[in-house]
Amino acid sequence: MQKLDKFDRIYQLHNILRTRRTPISRADLGTRMECSEPTVFRLIRLLKDRLNAPIEWHDELAGYYYRRDAEGGTYELPGLWFNAKELQALIVFDRLFESLEPGLLGEHLAPLSRRVTELLEHKRLGLGEAARRIRVLGMAARPAGEWFHVLAGATLQRHKLRIAYHGRERDRVTEREVSPQRLVHYRDNWYLDGYCHLRKGLRSFSVDRVRSAQELDAPADAIPDAELDEHFASSYGIFAGRANKTAVLRFSVERARWVADERWHPRQEGQYTTDGRYELRIPYRDERELLMDVLRHGAQVEVLAPESLRAAVRGQLERALARYASS
Repeated sequence: MQKLDKFDRIYQLHNILRTRRTPISRADLGTRMECSEPTVFRLIRLLKDRLNAPIEWHDELAGYYYRRDAEGGTYELPGLWFNAKELQALIVFDRLFESLEPGLLGEHLAPLSRRVTELLEHKRLGLGEAARRIRVLGMAARPAGEWFHVLAGATLQRHKLRIAYHGRERDRVTEREVSPQRLVHYRDNWYLDGYCHLRKGLRSFSVDRVRSAQELDAPADAIPDAELDEHFASSYGIFAGRANKTAVLRFSVERARWVADERWHPRQEGQYTTDGRYELRIPYRDERELLMDVLRHGAQVEVLAPESLRAAVRGQLERALARYASS
């Protein structure tokens, strides 16, 4: 059995007292906590003297309990208080988030980080290894930019936004009023899904292309989750809209060993053929992102349908071959 340290014991004792309606004896506490009665007594004194816990002794029932406040609420440990496993999970999350977007929420999480560091000084967890032992490698990640905090705040507070947005495809900046719905981290980059009042429809905005942002006092229009999922998640990739085509891809025997275990889309369908190849069916609307993902498999994949996607892949391969042939 894993040995608990003093602070885990305090957390354990607090949870027992916080959830009880009747007093509990020192012997019963020792049994539940798997420690001696003197240890229980020392923990009770520490909880009372150092953390100002309102622990009372009931003479008739011969047990300890938490005195409730005027509103009937129970005592909570001051500040942040985690057990060993919770601290470990928090540190892992912190390392992962820092790897995904260094410094993105550093200013806001600094007080939390300092408090966790203080708690870790009392732990025998070896969590100093977390930064060295966990790696998240991003590919083609773009900086979220200076307006991420404004977008996140408006999304969480359910307020409208006024943004200046630079669209890559048309290379033009437009002023828009947006009702933000969700922030999405997709393929190492951040996107804002929202209702665009200029275009009068749901749109996905690349956060790094926002040139300015202002949170407005007006409440954001609420869009049902089912409608958001149907619009943003029914078709392939980041390009939104209801799927209206299905790509049929056939992978070689060698590549099937990888692709059969991959999740390209929540509504994909896949099956092995009799000769060991793998056929994958994917709903999509806009072919641009799907085209890039098909091409990265090179000669190991063939587009069977639809003919428009097959022609697009063939055209890309012919143009690439022509470029190499001329050099």
